[in-house]
Amino acid sequence: MKTAKLMLLALVVITLGVTGCARPYGMGTSYREAAFERGVAEMNELVDRTVKDPERAKQAQAILQDIVAEVLQSYKQTRAYHEKLYALNADYEAPPEQFGKVLEELNNVRTASASKILGLRFMMKGILTAQEWKELADAMVQARRHYAPKAEGM
Repeated sequence: MKTAKLMLLALVVITLGVTGCARPYGMGTSYREAAFERGVAEMNELVDRTVKDPERAKQAQAILQDIVAEVLQSYKQTRAYHEKLYALNADYEAPPEQFGKVLEELNNVRTASASKILGLRFMMKGILTAQEWKELADAMVQARRHYAPKAEGM
């Protein structure tokens, strides 16, 4: 399970890193959606460059769309649970059990989303050859570097 969570985390970091969407909650839905659209366009371009067979490239791009849709859905669900926690925190009388219930539900939703994304990752892996997978992963590393904050002192 730890391996699956680590793989999921890596996939989510890759997806979010490519989109360049690193703003806090409340910074504008339209910006976030535009960032995801840019990320999807860049990922589609990477797939086009690395996957030579047009049919398999289309399948990979469809899977990427599904991953992005799941990431967006997960973000919205997480945001809703955070709102519940904020409301509970404002309620002086809220017992610890209520917080625990919301946190457990949030964890279950995140786990389900992570499992779905991980399944999609393996679907994509099944479509691509080992060489295409390596080229795509390398291209994604380069794309992440483009969006990563510059290290201080360099």
